[in-house]
Amino acid sequence: MLSLLRRITQEVTAAQSLPAALDIIVRRVRRAMRAEVCSIYLVDTNTKEYVLMATRGLNADVAGLVSLKADEGLVSLVGRRAEPVNLEDAHIHPSFHYLKGSGEERYRSFLGVPIIHHRQVLGVLVVQHEDKRRFDEGEEAFLITLSAQLAGVIAHAEATGAIASLTPNNIPNGSDFRYKGVPGSSGVAIGRGVVVFPPADLDVIPDRYTTEFDEEIQDFYQALEAVRQDIRRASNRISQHLSADEKALFDVYLKILDDNAIAGEVVRKIKEGNWAQGALRHVIKAHINQFNRMDDPYLRERASDLRDLGRRILSHLQEKAPNVLERFSEPSIIIGEELTASMLGEIPIDKIKGLVSVMGSGNSHVAILARAMGIPTVMGALDLPYAQLDKVDLIVDGYLGKIFTHPSEALIDSYQQIVDEERLLEEEYETLKDLPCETLDGQRLSLYVNTGLSADIVRSLDRGAEGIGLYRTEVPFMVRDRFPTEAEQVTIYRQQLEGFAPAPVTVRTLDIGGDKALPYFPINEENPFLGWRGIRVTLDHLEIFMAQIRAMIKASAGLYNLKIMLPMISNVAEVEEAMALIRRGYAEVKEEGYDVKMPKVGVMIEIPAAVYQVKELSEMVDFLSVGSNDLTQYLLAVDRNNPRVADLYNSFHPSVLRALLSIVDQVRDEDVGLSVCGEMAGDPMGAILLMAMGYEVLSMSSTSLPKVKAVIRNISLQQAQAMLNEVMTLSHAEAVTQTMTRLMREANIERLIRPSKTSNVD
Repeated sequence: MLSLLRRITQEVTAAQSLPAALDIIVRRVRRAMRAEVCSIYLVDTNTKEYVLMATRGLNADVAGLVSLKADEGLVSLVGRRAEPVNLEDAHIHPSFHYLKGSGEERYRSFLGVPIIHHRQVLGVLVVQHEDKRRFDEGEEAFLITLSAQLAGVIAHAEATGAIASLTPNNIPNGSDFRYKGVPGSSGVAIGRGVVVFPPADLDVIPDRYTTEFDEEIQDFYQALEAVRQDIRRASNRISQHLSADEKALFDVYLKILDDNAIAGEVVRKIKEGNWAQGALRHVIKAHINQFNRMDDPYLRERASDLRDLGRRILSHLQEKAPNVLERFSEPSIIIGEELTASMLGEIPIDKIKGLVSVMGSGNSHVAILARAMGIPTVMGALDLPYAQLDKVDLIVDGYLGKIFTHPSEALIDSYQQIVDEERLLEEEYETLKDLPCETLDGQRLSLYVNTGLSADIVRSLDRGAEGIGLYRTEVPFMVRDRFPTEAEQVTIYRQQLEGFAPAPVTVRTLDIGGDKALPYFPINEENPFLGWRGIRVTLDHLEIFMAQIRAMIKASAGLYNLKIMLPMISNVAEVEEAMALIRRGYAEVKEEGYDVKMPKVGVMIEIPAAVYQVKELSEMVDFLSVGSNDLTQYLLAVDRNNPRVADLYNSFHPSVLRALLSIVDQVRDEDVGLSVCGEMAGDPMGAILLMAMGYEVLSMSSTSLPKVKAVIRNISLQQAQAMLNEVMTLSHAEAVTQTMTRLMREANIERLIRPSKTSNVD
């Protein structure tokens, strides 16, 4: 059975269309189970009826034309129950309903299993016999297994627009279809979608033998140069909005086109006898396949970059490059299967209201650029029927990673209120810039920012940041095609330290692995989040760690505001080793004559093991900073970048709250700084609870800082502690959120919470 399932899956995956895939399934299943009938019914996303889409054994002429209502027939019973229905005699069952014209009146036995994807019933797979007999457990198990695999095929067909609606009627506005993704850049966008497609399709290019090697090579180099010019123009078009680090994203594209990389391989293929287009296809697809086989998310993003470049070169070879600018007469929400940095560069910034990418994550180049330019973005919207959303009204919720298509007026009004409130609150926040973050009863809370790009400095200072609680050094590493030299790192870190001096700047040592990787330093693991990452990598590569430490300390010369933070600490031995190396690096820099002081050193508490050794760790370092993102992820065993389990990731889970409170209790009598630098710190609801627990420093994105300050300045510490006491007795994350929402409403501060309102409008 396993080999049969594999063969069917391979055939279905290779099918050219959804009807072809469904026909393969009903034909192969009927034969494998020796059934007289095999049929597939799919749910019409508009009418919610079960449409007979493919059959072998029933009247094939009615396929696509007949359907069962959501509450009639055995098929709908399977869908409502979301479990198999196995009957010896279907005709005597009270839910039996004859489907007119199908010819099923002579079939008695019935086995139907639901086709479920992400908890949603997409359809029902049915087998039938004339004889009265119950299908055995093995047959039922086989059909359940097959339907589980079929669900992925149908979901992909929906995403590509093949079956978004099985009826010819257009979907009216007011349907409020909701799709989930991963937040890429915060904010709300309301507008009309424009679907962007790659300019050429490498998959359809054939091999063609040629002896005109010189002519083909010349054509190829001309196309290559044209693409280089396109990328330079795209970079120049938005350069005023980007820092040097962000512009380096475009340099990655240019380096890929270098003769020693892709171009050289294509030329060799041409000299072997293939024409330029065929040679290009061979080389690009070979590289894409290599990257796609890698587990690391960042390297898979590089596969999309290669695919995009290959299509662009092909379009110039074929002289069919479309004029992208002609499609944007008004500001729009840009949608694509794989949005890339170069696609973004082709579109005028004032024409972009929001971005949605079916593929990708918050780690992709386009997400980095979107955050830099303040464009609401959702990534990883796997089930979005993107091909059908051109000129369709949309709402993009970049806070929660949601997309609404065909929104109702009521939903638009609700989100428009959020947009309007954002605008008004931004004006209100301006008045708070130079005021302290202090409660009504005088409790002082320090608000720092998380940074990674040079452009973050000005934005952060404009919003009243008191220092940097987390500078992510991996960002400047990621936008290069090699490790930055020690001198280059000195320049990078000096910019951050000078920008905030004399305020403290906490620089985290290189934190790669998991969902963060370097294109020139691949880490290929089956389970990267539990693998070689953070401090484990750098302690294994002292040449990387020591160069970083020396660069950080040199950059602090004369400023004395450097703090060094160690990520992913799981035991005291790692801290002991790292501290010895930091002292060594400090001594080496002093010997070189730099005017430096020994920086304060801290560790991140983001692994459950560290939570239980907080007291021991606090005796070894100057400060502790809780990384609430990873701590939540590891406590709940939920990949926070995976949209399929996004509903399970919740920083207000009682276990997370108890862990955070436990950390404070363990170090209450220790002379050690304590802060939080994860996303929870930037959520006003989370900020209230963290302050009530005893955390005195919160570090967040610059966009979150004003609203947190506004909330804290409108509440007392006593009120915050009363809220904490009430929610700590609760056992459900949703109950915590609902209770806090109610308490904040009673305290007249709910209006300052934009992200929480977005969760209530749908």
